[in-house]
Amino acid sequence: MPSDLASLAQLASRAAEAARAEILPRFRQVAVEIKQDGSPVTEADRAAEQAIRRVLHEGDPGAAILGEEFGAEGDTRGGAAWVIDPIDGTIGFSRGLPLFSTIIARLEGGVPVLGLIDLPGVGERMLGWKGGGVFRNGAPVRCSQQTELRRALVAHGDVFCFDLCGERPAFERMAREIPMLRGYTDAFGHAQVVAGGVDAMVDLHLNPWDAAATQILVPEAGGRCVTLDYPAVGKLGLVFGAPALVERLVGWLEQGRPTGLER
Repeated sequence: MPSDLASLAQLASRAAEAARAEILPRFRQVAVEIKQDGSPVTEADRAAEQAIRRVLHEGDPGAAILGEEFGAEGDTRGGAAWVIDPIDGTIGFSRGLPLFSTIIARLEGGVPVLGLIDLPGVGERMLGWKGGGVFRNGAPVRCSQQTELRRALVAHGDVFCFDLCGERPAFERMAREIPMLRGYTDAFGHAQVVAGGVDAMVDLHLNPWDAAATQILVPEAGGRCVTLDYPAVGKLGLVFGAPALVERLVGWLEQGRPTGLER
């Protein structure tokens, strides 16, 4: 059983490969269902999560697992745990857009220590761990160090998520004051921030499996990641990227409460 983060990173990569083997053959030829919470799901989501769980169980049988489609196995709040989202961006995936991702994160004592964002449709994988840096397809990457919002490329998640979190005024201010504001949603946008192509991002109304990998990848790539809690809706928000930009953008959000998990 692996005991160090470098070995666990290899295990996470094997799990991502197993997910790709289930996802890519179904891309652009799979039906969409609607879950009870109103979110979409496909056969590929379920098959990919099952494949990830098999690999993680075999390689790290003592760890708990929390996944979007099949819930929790074991105590995911204490000790060692894996948090997984087999397809982040199912809406885009179901419409034939190649910007979907697979997210895998390792937590210890509830804190992310390893993160992976796999982009099967574009053939890229971000992988990093505490003290080990971050790599895109094996090459090291770094977050932007931009300091001026008017010169920055800033991404945001879905606009309706700002509404759900009571943060529409913050989005409107972003639209007024940031010339290069782009909607690079889901973990695709997160990966672009990690690699420095996008300077910062504000993404709201997230679940733990949406956030965990980014919470470790961004600081390991030299950026800053602030997590906000929205208890009224039971969701998280992330502001991350170049440290100076994150400092300003966090101040524009009025409803979220800092969780104390900041890297």
